[in-house]
Amino acid sequence: MQEKIRNVTIIAHVDHGKTTMIDSLMKQSGLFRENEEVEERLMDSGELEKERGITILAKPASINWKGSRINIIDTPGHRDFAAEVERVLSMADGALLLIDSAEGVMPQTKFVLAKALKQGLKPIVIINKLDKTDQRANEVLDETFDLFVSLDANDEQLDFPVLYASGRSGWASKEIDGPRENLHSLLDLIISHVKPPKLNIDKPFAMLSTLLYADSFLGRSLVGKISQGTAKANQKIKAIDLDGKQVDSGRLTKIFRFEGTKKVPIEIGQAGDIVVIAGLEKANVADTICDLEINEPLYATPIDPPTMAIKITVNSSPLAGTEGKKLTSTQIRTRLILEAENNVGISFSENSNRDAFEISGRGELMLEILLTQMRREGFEMTVSPPRVLFRKDDNGNKTEPIEEITIDLDEEFSSKVIDSMNRRKGKMIDLKDTGKGKKRLIFHAPTRGLMGYTSRFLTLTKGTGVINRVFHSYGKYEGEVEARRNGALISMENGKAVAFAIFNLQARGELFVTHNDPVYVGQIVGLNSKSGDLQINVMKGKQLTNMRTQGTDENVVLTPVRKMSIAEQLSILNTDEALEITPKSCRLRKSILNPHERKKSLKS
Repeated sequence: MQEKIRNVTIIAHVDHGKTTMIDSLMKQSGLFRENEEVEERLMDSGELEKERGITILAKPASINWKGSRINIIDTPGHRDFAAEVERVLSMADGALLLIDSAEGVMPQTKFVLAKALKQGLKPIVIINKLDKTDQRANEVLDETFDLFVSLDANDEQLDFPVLYASGRSGWASKEIDGPRENLHSLLDLIISHVKPPKLNIDKPFAMLSTLLYADSFLGRSLVGKISQGTAKANQKIKAIDLDGKQVDSGRLTKIFRFEGTKKVPIEIGQAGDIVVIAGLEKANVADTICDLEINEPLYATPIDPPTMAIKITVNSSPLAGTEGKKLTSTQIRTRLILEAENNVGISFSENSNRDAFEISGRGELMLEILLTQMRREGFEMTVSPPRVLFRKDDNGNKTEPIEEITIDLDEEFSSKVIDSMNRRKGKMIDLKDTGKGKKRLIFHAPTRGLMGYTSRFLTLTKGTGVINRVFHSYGKYEGEVEARRNGALISMENGKAVAFAIFNLQARGELFVTHNDPVYVGQIVGLNSKSGDLQINVMKGKQLTNMRTQGTDENVVLTPVRKMSIAEQLSILNTDEALEITPKSCRLRKSILNPHERKKSLKS
């Protein structure tokens, strides 16, 4: 049975075509009927995944090829979800490394490949998107080999097989100019290159819990590769943590295996199988699920710690409860605890009154995805500005998270971007000419200085630049970073904004509200063009009289309001400000709404 199983993970930088490649593999392996309707990006099951075109949660799927079963695990490509990748690699015996034929080796490729090589995996390299007009497959292959060498790959890993492919068009070939028919050569290569799992069926059952799903029918479902023995439905099992302490026990109520993306119930799962099991209520990711006689936990990869935190409290604005249904601190607390259990990249803590909760994660996107999901579920909350998590080194010196930033842009914008990165304490590590008037810049910069930088970067490069960030290490504290220079325009009344007032206030700065938007005292309705906060009245209507005037009134023309994402709004907050999030609106506000109390707090 084990000789017929191949467990592979597919790894790549964000948007290099992993999920599209799996779609094509499934279609060509005969998984679907000829007349069956198949949607695009099958593995992106979540609403946000489909909208944004990114993979957030790692997910397994299975296909049958020439009598063998290939379990493929799709992994996220964004740095903020790297915790998912680190765990998933423990389930795999091989890896497919996808690299864009034009963009080449990118930061996340380097990060994930380093983890895969450390686990002893021997990757198959696929130069993808060969149908691009600006493809440079030969140069990209040289870059990939250099990357393997720089990551201390052993001789076996350096002798990697290479395929040239287009996941969207559904073909792979051993030569750049080879036949472009189908993906059979890739499926055959997986069978020949990836070794079947060498595991002992006769030992007692043990499995490392790698992924966790909440199922409305089965309850807590744990996904993992059976490391030894066999799992049978209804057998007694327990869960032990990394220290060997028992955290749960019960019966194995259901065992599932993947057929395509669907879960199919089975009676017996054997060593080497990737299965979903149900029956335990408290077991978590990185716990060992095993037979009652086992007391030693299986080795689990330690997860890199979070680097950024936000504080979440109930919505305390005058508009609280007008748009959402989940308003209480108990409801918010329950939801955040559930998220921390399901997502090992996130950690949860609370104050003694249990009314303020701190959530720590890997980066802005991870925190933004959580807040967006909660918003769609009907929650209302107030969120503090993100803060970076500092550490002390062995000598007691303060250290902070440093990121490696890779920037691809047109040569004409390079001086502006270098200047803006210098202001954010960034240090240039490398500058390469990639041809066709383009440059690649590599910086090391503190996470603090990069909050909300993406939108500024797109403005500087007129939307043509590409920026990629990945956590590098904790480095020495770089000193104060320039904060927001502009003051806030603060509403001094409760009510609805009026077009006439907004029109007359536009010269004061950039406004975030338009006609008929509800506002309240202490709400930030715009950014001042100067430093220093300014209280304004956006409800002041035109004084009407019964006197007729010569000529016509001025036409009121309002500048369109800039639409900002949650991450952008969080990034422009100062320390005395917060973001109110409801299912329909996101409003910037002062932490203390009353202007008199605000002044008192500044004096104290």
